Amino acid sequence: MLQVLSSAWALLLGLGLLMLGNGLQGTLLGVRGGIEGYSTFTMSLVMSTYFVGLLVGSWMAPGMIRRVGHVRVFAALASLISAVMVLYPALPNPIVWMIGRLIVGFCFSGVYVTAESWLNNAADNENRGKALSLYMIVMTLGLMAAQGFILIGDPAGYLPFVIASIAVSVSFAPILLSISPTPAFDTAKRMTLRQLMDASPLGCVGMFLIGGVFAAQFGMASVYATQAGLKLHQISLFAASFYVGALFLQFPLGWLSDKMDRRVLIIFVAGTASASSLFAVFFGANFLFLLASAFMIGGLVNPLYSLLLAHTNDFLEHDDMAAASGGLIFINGLGASAGPVLIGWLMSPEILGPNGFFLFMAVLLGMMVVYALYRSTQRATVPVEETGHMPVVTPTGTSVAAEFAQELAIEHDLEEQENANKAG
Repeated sequence: MLQVLSSAWALLLGLGLLMLGNGLQGTLLGVRGGIEGYSTFTMSLVMSTYFVGLLVGSWMAPGMIRRVGHVRVFAALASLISAVMVLYPALPNPIVWMIGRLIVGFCFSGVYVTAESWLNNAADNENRGKALSLYMIVMTLGLMAAQGFILIGDPAGYLPFVIASIAVSVSFAPILLSISPTPAFDTAKRMTLRQLMDASPLGCVGMFLIGGVFAAQFGMASVYATQAGLKLHQISLFAASFYVGALFLQFPLGWLSDKMDRRVLIIFVAGTASASSLFAVFFGANFLFLLASAFMIGGLVNPLYSLLLAHTNDFLEHDDMAAASGGLIFINGLGASAGPVLIGWLMSPEILGPNGFFLFMAVLLGMMVVYALYRSTQRATVPVEETGHMPVVTPTGTSVAAEFAQELAIEHDLEEQENANKAG
């Protein structure tokens, strides 16, 4: 781990600053939207455009990188992000914010692809797993830290938005000044959605549903908190709790995934997360209970992403795993794009009000439980001893990180098989 830090600390620092800026702008807009008097449905449209941009960028970024190279793509897109973050408070208009969020989502997709390519290139065979683990930890820490920065300055003013812009701008320096020679860029050919659905219906349906849930916690948490009347420091703690949970529960659940029937674990994790969402509906008036619910939801939803990826892998050949990851990320992006719009409608005062935030997540997670139970009656599960290692990756990663994780999981499986053959 120290070896990875010494060789890639500048890149990881830059990534952490990028996530700080990204996490801060999302929370700030939710709070500022309440100050400006925008409805929850209006804010849901604003938040959803980020995921639309992310989805479009995931398809276009590889072509841009091949045409002009990593450095130019990274510098151009990161500069646009920094500029848009300053424009938010200067032009407080929902249409302007929607266009800005669309641009930011598109740009972050390209920035993530570029940075993940550099990280993959910087790691060698001995420390690739540690590099990916550090990457996910840094990404989550950046999102956590961002929630504390909303307390610096008045969200009705400029300062917090300027801080987000500065964080993104400063991230250029450690990344661009420390990179090794530009890595060759290529991604696996993707499987068709029909092929994916035939291979793993639960993986596809689950990825779509989890996209909606993740978009809710990433894009609408501050909108909920503002509508619920939480104070600024409470909004900060509430939004951060989702990422604290993700940081603490991702790896224990990953360890469990390699020891038991994954479909059973998916049912348990989704069911517990759904129950935690319902708990918040009935007891969320108590702030400590609200934080506990957010911790559990964030801690369970993020590992579900990796669990669904691993479950799909169990029904694929090694050569198809990387190709499948791109398709699953696309399906996840479709769910994430639609999620905020639906949740914003549910949170309207004439429908459910603030409770619509948690009820939305509870229903989606409950649907996953029901569908997983149904699938368990349609096809036999893969025996635990025949399943592969779970590729641990977060929903914020792109296809590059997913393929990176897939390769590590395959290497782990091959190494275990080789050791078993030697022992035999």
